[in-house]
Amino acid sequence: MKILLLALSGIGDTLIATPLIHELRAQFPDAQLDALVLWAGSKDLLEGNPHLNTVHQKNLIKEGAVKSLPFLLRLRRENYDLSLNAHTQGRIHYRMVARIIGARQRLSHAYENHGWLDRWLIRQFVPQDYTVHSVVNNNRLLEPLGRKPLLPVHAFEIFLTSTEEQWAREFIASQRLDGKKILGVHVGSGGTKNLALKRWSLDHYLSLLEKLGQSHPGVAVLLFGGPEEEQAHAQILQAAPGGNIFAPKTKNLRQAAALLKHCHAFLSVDTALMHLAAAMKVPNQVVIEAPTLNPTNVPWHTPYRLVRNPVVNGRNLDYYRYDGKPIKGTDEELRRVMASVSVEEVHRTLTEALGND
Repeated sequence: MKILLLALSGIGDTLIATPLIHELRAQFPDAQLDALVLWAGSKDLLEGNPHLNTVHQKNLIKEGAVKSLPFLLRLRRENYDLSLNAHTQGRIHYRMVARIIGARQRLSHAYENHGWLDRWLIRQFVPQDYTVHSVVNNNRLLEPLGRKPLLPVHAFEIFLTSTEEQWAREFIASQRLDGKKILGVHVGSGGTKNLALKRWSLDHYLSLLEKLGQSHPGVAVLLFGGPEEEQAHAQILQAAPGGNIFAPKTKNLRQAAALLKHCHAFLSVDTALMHLAAAMKVPNQVVIEAPTLNPTNVPWHTPYRLVRNPVVNGRNLDYYRYDGKPIKGTDEELRRVMASVSVEEVHRTLTEALGND
């Protein structure tokens, strides 16, 4: 049997799909089980996963339809028996990809934009549910197969190498961070659609880190992120010269994951790095509520503290759903939404997470 898991949305969604990958291997131990991802970062996270035979990666958005079609037709020639579109692939384009690859049985969730075309693209659907985590939504894809989950626990899985673990230990030693409390911070967010507008402002982060340096001078801060965050990191480091703030040059998300294992706490909005921190069992996660946060994408199987957004006020689904559309609201409106979360409230919550310095 040949099975293909499509995880073409965000990098965080690919990490959320790893429990389903393990579950599929438990259900079909002798199958050829492959994955198709969009982002290079998603492929990083699946490298070395023993439950997968092959990880295919292609940025279909960047390449466009014409350049992507030969790649998809090559996958079609694999003659997959079953394909599954992992949650949260709401855009119809993801189901078009499944149709082109053409597995005999194609499964997906039914989103708000479900219509007649979806029923031509996909063979069977399960309704998505905003009240439960995406891990649970993914496991429900087993239902059309007449199966129930076999694994007693469904955990995020990243299989780091000893070299990656050693790199992180050497970084910690080189910066003399052994024995210190370490706070990981991610100031960024996804860059597709208008997701950059869910970021807490850099000015707020600068004020927070200044305040934290006064209240917790012994806490070291590691700034996580990729090239998109380099400019923000440079501004933070310039504002705190000679301080206890570091911006490690991680080569990929796997090195970031190895470094997260040394963190005592982690601060972000809902991002792929928030999920990565949950996967690495960072014990004190603090999440600033953005309009995109809902029960499907909170940190999985790890305690966390939520800094409530007074403007969102529980109306997250009024702002954002998995229908392929951007966050609702003008740029200025969404900036005001995130500005409503005060530095004082985030600092208070971090103080609870960090305890006595």
